[in-house]
Amino acid sequence: MAQQLGADALLFVGDLSDGDLRLVKRITQLTCPVAVILGNHDRGKDRSGARLQQQLTLLGDRDCAWALRAWHSPAVGIVGARPCSAGGGFHLSQAVQAVYGPVTEEESARRIVEAARRVPNDWPLVVLAHCGPTGLGSEASSPCGRDWKNPAIDWGDRDLALALERMKERRRADLVVFGHMHHHLRGGQGERSTFHRDRAGTLYVNAACVPRTGLDASGEPLHHFTWVEFEGTVPTLVSHRWYRPQGDLAYEQTLHRAGVQGGT
Repeated sequence: MAQQLGADALLFVGDLSDGDLRLVKRITQLTCPVAVILGNHDRGKDRSGARLQQQLTLLGDRDCAWALRAWHSPAVGIVGARPCSAGGGFHLSQAVQAVYGPVTEEESARRIVEAARRVPNDWPLVVLAHCGPTGLGSEASSPCGRDWKNPAIDWGDRDLALALERMKERRRADLVVFGHMHHHLRGGQGERSTFHRDRAGTLYVNAACVPRTGLDASGEPLHHFTWVEFEGTVPTLVSHRWYRPQGDLAYEQTLHRAGVQGGT
């Protein structure tokens, strides 16, 4: 369905499955440009790193963990953050350490910054992460707020926040896309804020609409995508969209339009 929408590129924010390789194999069959960051659930119950490595091998250069995924058409640089993050500051699971080694918080931030430096100045610079950075709020409803346990705290990634701050020495990120923190809050607390714009002008969007499929009032299936449009390096539209299986747009929640900001 993704290719029916006419998108120039498709980004996956992780938690594709609980280690099931079938979806990863389907992603590799897409003909449009694709970038993937794996999430904390993607290793399944395997702590050895074997299942994680299988997915990375299948994805090849579509995986952008701590790396740059770039295309000339469209001209955009996708910088991957730390793979398989579970949020909560900084932590490497046993599976991640088995595959990547004992990476420190400082080293993780350095790798992200180094990848960002390779993006041409006239290309959009997009950071793709599983969990967003610290600094976006400490309420349960914040983009990375902990909603499953009291007290509510900022559950973002410290290394990503550090990298984004250091990137500003050369150029700031234009857009940071992440998932992990579900839109629907636990315990009937309502909905999460899924969009943020910082003082430097970087846009942040949480794409973790879970489940990603549902039904409309008439019982017809709907599929969720977070949609972003650029003019040059400027994001001109950010929205959550729900499509019917035929590719028709059923509903759109506009989070940001050039000169106008709205939504939650």
